[in-house]
Amino acid sequence: MKRVLLRNRIAAILLIISITGGYSFGQTPSTIVEDFQPSSVNQPGKEFPKVNSEGRVRTQIKARDAHKVQLDIGAVKYDLVKDTSGVWTGESAPQDEGFHYYQLWVDGAAVPDPGSLYFYGASRWGSGIEIPAKDQDFYALKNVPHGELREVQYFSASSKSVRRAFIYTPPGYEKDNSKRYPVLYLQHGMGENETGWGNQGHANLIMDNLIADGKAVPFIIVMENGSVKFDRPRQPKPETNAKTDATTKKPAGPMGGFDFAGEFKNILLNDLIPYVEANYRVIGDMNHRAMAGLSMGGMQTRLITLANPDKFSQVGMFSGGSISMDDLTNTPDFKKNVKLLFISYGSRELEKPRGGFGGDPKANTEAVKAAGMNTHFYVSPQTAHEWQSWRRSLKEFAQLLFKN
Repeated sequence: MKRVLLRNRIAAILLIISITGGYSFGQTPSTIVEDFQPSSVNQPGKEFPKVNSEGRVRTQIKARDAHKVQLDIGAVKYDLVKDTSGVWTGESAPQDEGFHYYQLWVDGAAVPDPGSLYFYGASRWGSGIEIPAKDQDFYALKNVPHGELREVQYFSASSKSVRRAFIYTPPGYEKDNSKRYPVLYLQHGMGENETGWGNQGHANLIMDNLIADGKAVPFIIVMENGSVKFDRPRQPKPETNAKTDATTKKPAGPMGGFDFAGEFKNILLNDLIPYVEANYRVIGDMNHRAMAGLSMGGMQTRLITLANPDKFSQVGMFSGGSISMDDLTNTPDFKKNVKLLFISYGSRELEKPRGGFGGDPKANTEAVKAAGMNTHFYVSPQTAHEWQSWRRSLKEFAQLLFKN
């Protein structure tokens, strides 16, 4: 009888494994390539975290009295193992190329890894790691002329506060005081801030390298914090069906009626642009002014440029929606004034059907192109909603900007 029960129990376990495709529960296989190297964004002198040729992340932390420690990366938690000296070590599954946020969980408390540099994401300063990419040369630090990434403070009457922005000026900006430049207003994503494009995105290095190769026109980039006082969606008025007395609510439309531009649109148009044009040698007209952003920043770009088609002639949206034919119908001046529309996504983002946010981005972009707009649709290979998609997007977008 015991043997029968044992056989049944084993059979049940094997059935579960066959259905789930494995028995990992967040753990990694036993066969791991042991060629780990310290991450390029570690704290000075720190050996961990490490990355191997498979893209696995290995981390280590000393927590002698802890009972459970996990590595949290890519929305999956991996158990670490403690040795006799109280040091916990463990690895993740292979990660996509590029930059990733991560954290450690120590007995249920989320903490940064003391071995990594810290980056602002998920609305907090926390750990980040670089998985070496095959194409990382385009954002590498090279022996080429470099621009400057400047931190500035300015007063915003709209928010009644002193605000911070980062401004990239291209190589040679200080040498020729007679030269004026086009300007790109470039926005970060949800939970990030004005440091994102410089720290995680390497926007300055991407521009330095493109300009050195003669692939991009020199222009200024302005990066501000768009996470300010979003306008919450209003609850739609209920409708009563006379036949059934059932009460329903009207759909709120794309993005659920949520105005991601919020207060930022006023800061941008009324304070930031006037500050930049008064203090930097920019060409202050629509034809030499562009706006772009990633994720939430792309949604902000969409809302602001559609509502102000006389302000920007070049528009980029990275993983942040698209422009539809309905948009052109409702805002005919957008089609008239915008000379370049660039939409991009990571390939993994497009693997699943996309609902909301204005419809299918590729179909929208193709329809808008057929209607006569200069559009470009770019797909970053083998990446998802992550910085490598957006670094590549900026690289492609920058090569198209201000060339007409």
